[in-house]
Amino acid sequence: MAKAKTGHNPLKPLLDRIPAPLRNKYFLVLGIFLFWIIFISKADIMTQFKLNQARQNLEFDKQYYREKIEEAKRQKLIQEEDIEKFAREKYYFKKDGEDVYIMEEPAEQ
Repeated sequence: MAKAKTGHNPLKPLLDRIPAPLRNKYFLVLGIFLFWIIFISKADIMTQFKLNQARQNLEFDKQYYREKIEEAKRQKLIQEEDIEKFAREKYYFKKDGEDVYIMEEPAEQ
């Protein structure tokens, strides 16, 4: 009589050591999928971290330059006022409808 093969698997002792939920084919597919998404794909964690850092740096730069623009606008207004003051004092410029009176102090001798 021929002996029937029992289908002895040499990896059976190793497979028995793995917890049952980890041997589930759905869990295995989910694990491979997560590994792929986290470490291998174009949108992996390191890429997302670097992109987030770059975005934060750009937001910081955006705020910095907005403050600089506001400061430049204030400086421009101050400069325009100074130019008008200089022109009125040095060259006797006046606005329409104004009269300019020049008062000089007597020179000391």
